[in-house]
Amino acid sequence: MPRKNNAFNGLNYLTRGAELIVKPQLRWFVLVPLMINLVLFFIATSFLIQQFGVAMEWLLDWLPGWLEFLAWIAWVIFAGLVLLIYGYSFSLITNLLAAPFYGILAEKTELLVRGEGPAPEALSSMIPRTIRRELIKLWYFITRGLAIALVMLVLSFIPLVNVLVPLIGFIWGAWSMAIQYTDYPADNHQLAFTESRARLGQQKYSSLSLGSLVMLGTMIPIANIFVMPIAVVASTLFWIDELEQPGDPA
Repeated sequence: MPRKNNAFNGLNYLTRGAELIVKPQLRWFVLVPLMINLVLFFIATSFLIQQFGVAMEWLLDWLPGWLEFLAWIAWVIFAGLVLLIYGYSFSLITNLLAAPFYGILAEKTELLVRGEGPAPEALSSMIPRTIRRELIKLWYFITRGLAIALVMLVLSFIPLVNVLVPLIGFIWGAWSMAIQYTDYPADNHQLAFTESRARLGQQKYSSLSLGSLVMLGTMIPIANIFVMPIAVVASTLFWIDELEQPGDPA
């Protein structure tokens, strides 16, 4: 078991998750989420390629002539923000659609790793519960995300400070990914969303290291198809090793 609340734990969990995802006990539960990811990948990536050129042309036309020498800086900042938005949006939409399947994957991972998992639940009750939980998370991400976006917008007009804008966005994205994926095993054990977030805050180094690697994965086309089911397994390992507490519901 890795040392708790360590900045290197994220890589450890993802590596172990990638090894487990091909096990016969899990791979069939990955198939449906992968198909959903594949369809959304083609839609989202096609839209990104189509709109990026248009947006860059607008950005460069917007810059005054005497600031043209800053065009390459603007391009780097803008490209970073676009990739962040792409990865963040791709993950949120896919997770909303695949939530019931990811919940099952987290349950089967727990069963594989320690021989027991959460109490069995009928699909008829699990599907509406997991979708409701995803909507709660989505509301959290939208409200906090809008506040972060406002801060980033203000900072983007401040010279020198504006280079921090992609970093702020990335840290928020990493925190969001940590919440998103560790919430599957937490929800399987009927843990309240607020309590789940509080425990992540207590293990912030592990949380951000795992979330940042997942965020990077979602920003890379093709890799993002596979990184999400791996992230579910990795986050379940994180739950078992660092987040679960005695007395949690079975």
